[in-house]
Amino acid sequence: MPKEQIPAAPAANAPQTAAAPTSSAEASKTEVRGVFSTQEIRKVGTGTTTRKTVQKTFWFIEQHGDVIECQPLNPNYVPSGPKRKITMDELIGKFAPEPEFYMNSVYPKMQEMQRSVDNGDSHREKGETFAAEYEYSRALKIDEENVRANFGIGLTYLERGDAEKAQDIFARLVKLDGAFEPEHKHLFNEFGINLRKNKMLQQSLEYYQRALQLSQSDENLYMNMARVLLETKDINGCIDHLLKALEIAPSHEPSIKFLAWLIQKNLVPEDRLETVREALRALTQTAQQAPAQGSQQAPAKATQQAPAKDAQQAPAKA
Repeated sequence: MPKEQIPAAPAANAPQTAAAPTSSAEASKTEVRGVFSTQEIRKVGTGTTTRKTVQKTFWFIEQHGDVIECQPLNPNYVPSGPKRKITMDELIGKFAPEPEFYMNSVYPKMQEMQRSVDNGDSHREKGETFAAEYEYSRALKIDEENVRANFGIGLTYLERGDAEKAQDIFARLVKLDGAFEPEHKHLFNEFGINLRKNKMLQQSLEYYQRALQLSQSDENLYMNMARVLLETKDINGCIDHLLKALEIAPSHEPSIKFLAWLIQKNLVPEDRLETVREALRALTQTAQQAPAQGSQQAPAKATQQAPAKDAQQAPAKA
């Protein structure tokens, strides 16, 4: 994170919003967003040459309602790395606003990186993989931990069938907790599916295991994991993950169809066959008893289930 040595100075005043709100609605909330700094006094030298210096560290701080998140800046002056929550008392007592630094250095870099990621997404959607790679690479030079850029370039490599480069991105992504946050759900589902399609089955398993460590209530993750386990011939593991998906969302149609397909193809072990059939019967009965509730929930689930469409259709092609 960016640091600099400066002479010791008096404590800063209470922090305030470091960047002006972009709308009257935002202004009414008076939420904090911008760059702040902390200071740490250190002694340098020994004996008569001892002197005090202040080490200044910069942070990007953003408030969402009652939650205030603090994230370090990387050497390129963009927010990067793990976020942590702080209280308003901590913000007032320990952090000083740096509005000029934010507007002159940090914000332009953040905008530059965002443009590169957006351009990369646009090229990838058009099938222009080399142009997409170029734009994502530009973003990663600014912040190698940027989640969207990592997913984007990883998907680009997978779409080109470049398994070696995709492996490097996979190794980076599984270490990034931010990759598996809800805001990136469609990307990490798409990436996992593409790993499987490219026969990178071991990587796909490790990837979904990592995702499930951080997001244990997503039925689509369990179902997509089941799809990979089917390809690795782990039928019991496949069934276990489908049942877990249905435990989370009893009306999850792709998982229900997946289980029914396993029975139809005589893939369910004999000692589990009756248990699986009973589970399906119970789920079907529950769905029939509450059709209205299911129809009301469907629109809200649509975006979550979309990535799972691949896994829903896959058994028919296995």
